[in-house]
Amino acid sequence: MAANPALTVDGFTALGDPTRRDIFERLARGARAVGELAEELPVSRPAVSQHLKVLKDAGLVMDRPEGSRRLYQVDPDGVGALRAYLDRFWNQALTAFKGAVEQADAERGDEEVS
Repeated sequence: MAANPALTVDGFTALGDPTRRDIFERLARGARAVGELAEELPVSRPAVSQHLKVLKDAGLVMDRPEGSRRLYQVDPDGVGALRAYLDRFWNQALTAFKGAVEQADAERGDEEVS
């Protein structure tokens, strides 16, 4: 899956807020309704709804109807886009580290020959 750059920026921005990050982490443990989240957090139910809207707009959570309420859960596609974005940098860092080790080994080999 290719990372959507707009999604990743919005995702990181959304998770930059501590309350949204807390909500996201709670949803990572399982689907929850707005009321359940509001009972666990020091913010009002309308505030939780607004935070969920930001997370949903960023593609990090999705919702589904269940009876008369909506359950929110982490959207695996949104999390996958964030991971793909970070993996690019991880792979670049590993490649750079490998190059540095190989260069150091080559320099030590040159010193041993001299």
